[in-house]
Amino acid sequence: MRYSILFILLMVSCSKIEKKQPFTSVEISDLYTDSLSIRAIELMGNSLAFAANKGTFGTVELSRGKVRYNIQKYDTITPEFRAVAHNATDFFMLSIANPALLYKTGEDGSMDLVYTEEGEGVFYDAMTFWNNREGIAVGDSRNGCLSIIITRDGGHHWYKISCNELPVGIDGEGAFAASNTNIKTVGDHVWIATTSGRIFYSPDKGKKWTVYQTPIRNIEPTEGIYSIDFFDERLGVAVGGDYTDPENNKANKALTKDGGKTWQLIADGKEPGYKSCIQFVPETNGSGLVAVGFKGISYSSDMGNSWKELSTASFYTLRFENDSVAYAAGRNRISRLVFK
Repeated sequence: MRYSILFILLMVSCSKIEKKQPFTSVEISDLYTDSLSIRAIELMGNSLAFAANKGTFGTVELSRGKVRYNIQKYDTITPEFRAVAHNATDFFMLSIANPALLYKTGEDGSMDLVYTEEGEGVFYDAMTFWNNREGIAVGDSRNGCLSIIITRDGGHHWYKISCNELPVGIDGEGAFAASNTNIKTVGDHVWIATTSGRIFYSPDKGKKWTVYQTPIRNIEPTEGIYSIDFFDERLGVAVGGDYTDPENNKANKALTKDGGKTWQLIADGKEPGYKSCIQFVPETNGSGLVAVGFKGISYSSDMGNSWKELSTASFYTLRFENDSVAYAAGRNRISRLVFK
């Protein structure tokens, strides 16, 4: 009898640790199409929020596919939005170029302007939240350091970190406003990836900062890190390249296993080339990765050592809902991706 119980226990144990099979294909279905460049999406419960050029922002109700959208203007300016974020109560969107315009949802359903910045070189790129009270956004360098703004009151007020409190910048250093994924938070930690192939790191929600260099190539202005993701406080990945030379796959992908202090190139000289967004696949213990760009969708099941092209469909950015379903946005569309 006890041998039968042991056999049953072994069978149950083995079934629990059954390894997820690698993806071999992806099915793509469009949820929203319009003449827009959509580079910022955010999962918010049962909806996918988005913001784009032409001042357009809205939500896609995922259960029914219903789309609601609106146009935000500022005086005579029609902003281009490439960064979005949310906390438990509000949705935020941030425009590129001068002036920078950061909006949050208002009491009457309209958007309230909560931060503006004007001046030569103003250009914000990405935004996210640590928790319901504290959030961060990053922009290109001005006056000798990266532009970093922080909120500590749920997004009602934002302040800019002084260059005296940040690592010294490199002339022309910024971040790519390509997919809202060159910034990542885990717990109290935050990592920011730059056009100079550097990683700005804070362990305490933006109070103290250190900077690390990666081996990702960054000689040309169009090169550098376009996207990062972290599985936990130690395992992270970065991808980039050159959108003007998208087939070039040298020194454009790197992995860290010590929280961003050191980075090693992965699949160097192998596919894929330029990508604008990379994400860990949920429930794969950090081994599954998907990268998207205007040249297609690539997948790795072994932590980036080898890759397979699953589709030539063009997207700028991607977010996973679970271990097999994701949502992606690009030129003229938002789509649902089912990986199989």
